[in-house]
Amino acid sequence: MPLNIAMDGPVGAGKSSIAAEVARRLGILHLDTGAMYRAIGLTALRRGVDVADEAAAVALSKELDISVAHEPDGQHTFVNGEDVTGLIRTPEVSMAASSISKYLGVRQGMVALQQKLAAQTPMLVDGRDICLRVLPNATVKLYLTASAEERARRRWLEMQQKGASDTYEQVLEDLKKRDDQDMNREVDPLRPTEDAVIVDSTEMNFEQVVEYILAIVKEKTA
Repeated sequence: MPLNIAMDGPVGAGKSSIAAEVARRLGILHLDTGAMYRAIGLTALRRGVDVADEAAAVALSKELDISVAHEPDGQHTFVNGEDVTGLIRTPEVSMAASSISKYLGVRQGMVALQQKLAAQTPMLVDGRDICLRVLPNATVKLYLTASAEERARRRWLEMQQKGASDTYEQVLEDLKKRDDQDMNREVDPLRPTEDAVIVDSTEMNFEQVVEYILAIVKEKTA
């Protein structure tokens, strides 16, 4: 059985960047499952599909061919063959993805695809329900988090570098809304599983988090 590492955590915890670096140092692949839901959210916004309409959202997800490819610069996410990697990191797409990911019909299809990918090769998979639903038998389970204020600060600084005009207060408000939506959805709400190691990065920098997680993996796989 391939080495599978499952990582969950709230929005803005740095899962994608941390997971990518940990996977690189371990010499395994990284699968960002959130990007797959973002791809559906982006398509819904493009097509004018109401993300509050469960039937419409599920129907859309079933018609799309969502795929990923691992390139030298990281994971690229595709919708019907179009590389949407550079289009799925906006606040609007984030909220659409959070809304769409509430629906059982959407999650079932994505989970099946994610499990298929993880069964083929050693992989670190990050998202919202990886420990509970996607990889319940993962060798290592992690829950990466930080305070809402620190996550909002990091996201705001990142957005500033990209030229966004959002204030810190706006980013914090959006993040709290996303947390509420993710943690209180009916299907697989976001929460750490009992067997997951909680990694609180509030007082840690990037390198410290990576090293801490690598130590956990070493201990769990010894």
